[in-house]
Amino acid sequence: MSLLKHGKSILGNSCVTNITNLGFWVLIDDTEYFIPFEHYPCFHNATVKQILDFEQLSPNQLYWSDLDCDIELKALKNPLNYPLKFQK
Repeated sequence: MSLLKHGKSILGNSCVTNITNLGFWVLIDDTEYFIPFEHYPCFHNATVKQILDFEQLSPNQLYWSDLDCDIELKALKNPLNYPLKFQK
């Protein structure tokens, strides 16, 4: 019996590459993004295991199911275009 790989995955390779007291880095395909804890409070009390356990739901969306937190890659690429706090 042989297993054939059908089609090409639409999702790239993704992993957490480093965690510090200020935030963490995720590598998506060939690009690394920094996720600062001060801008994403859902990670403030997260364990290392919870931060490492995420999935790429689509080419543009990351999701941490244990934390019920998702981030669009567009917001990481251009954070000034996606303010996280309401401004008058």
